[in-house]
Amino acid sequence: MIRSFYGIDVNPFVSDNVELLDHQQEVFDIMQVHSHQGGLCLLMGEPGTGKSVIKDTIRQQATKMVKVVNIGRTLHTYFNTIKILCHAFKIEHGGTSFSLEKRLIEEAYNLNNIGRILIVIIDEAHLMDMQTLRKLRLLFEDFPKNHNIILVGQLPLIHTIALKVNDDIKSRVTYSTVLPKLNPDDMELFILKELDTAGLPHNTFTEDALALIIRSCDGILRKAKNLCLSCMVGAVRARKRIIGIDIVNSVLIQPHWRIEKDIEILNG
Repeated sequence: MIRSFYGIDVNPFVSDNVELLDHQQEVFDIMQVHSHQGGLCLLMGEPGTGKSVIKDTIRQQATKMVKVVNIGRTLHTYFNTIKILCHAFKIEHGGTSFSLEKRLIEEAYNLNNIGRILIVIIDEAHLMDMQTLRKLRLLFEDFPKNHNIILVGQLPLIHTIALKVNDDIKSRVTYSTVLPKLNPDDMELFILKELDTAGLPHNTFTEDALALIIRSCDGILRKAKNLCLSCMVGAVRARKRIIGIDIVNSVLIQPHWRIEKDIEILNG
């Protein structure tokens, strides 16, 4: 609908189009280095700050000499987690925990013998039980040093790992970072770059509309993408090619946007 109305070939503000911002590119480059020497990396941030963009880029840009495995269902027990790992490695995932661990270690060495690097991404790691994470850490200790374990999660992850009882995990962290919210200038640059990618002019949003979007998104990339996309849908329905402040306001009155403002007012 949007492509047809605006006469473009690329859907705007979708994850497939996203290029890494400068600070995301820096994180990506550092994690690539750690993949060559063995590491445990923590990638943290509030929801919507761009963790998934980096994670997806690691998968998409992996060469034939890099094996990327992703664990997204972090609420499972240790046994089910290593079954998921075996499935991701495309190896037999039946049997006891011991037999599964043995196959995983053998596969890791098989990859190492042919010069392949292994990257294991554990998503939503802040939800994972620490005992499960500890058992995984012990399993990965038996892997050859050609792997990088990346824990992706929200800020409670670092607070949990910082507890004295979890020193065995914290002491093995080789790199950690918290993705920040974007400042207004960087958020504007992000939105304009997305318009460029879709082949749309910068005046698709008026200056007032763009300023309101930036204020409403509070530095969160996902909010910016969702709000811009909703505004474009509103523009199509109104048969307007230029998005003004009236269209942005018509989106911001929706309950899921209003409740945040109401909470801010109550807390203010």
